[in-house]
Amino acid sequence: MKTLRDVKSGETVTVVKLHGEGGIKRRIMDMGITKGCTVFVRKVAPFGDPVEVTLRGYELTLRKEDAQMIEVQ
Repeated sequence: MKTLRDVKSGETVTVVKLHGEGGIKRRIMDMGITKGCTVFVRKVAPFGDPVEVTLRGYELTLRKEDAQMIEVQ
């Protein structure tokens, strides 16, 4: 299973599944990250936290705990 946390800077991936429960999963979905969404990874901080991505025409920064819950292809 490859997660958004494993993606290198400059890669484009597609969201396959969201892991997590309740409020955490809802918060990720409210940010616009849903199944089938295309995500471009702009930058990854030296220690992997945070990850800066572009999706649906806007930029978003995610903590590595949140990025790990997003399964990509």
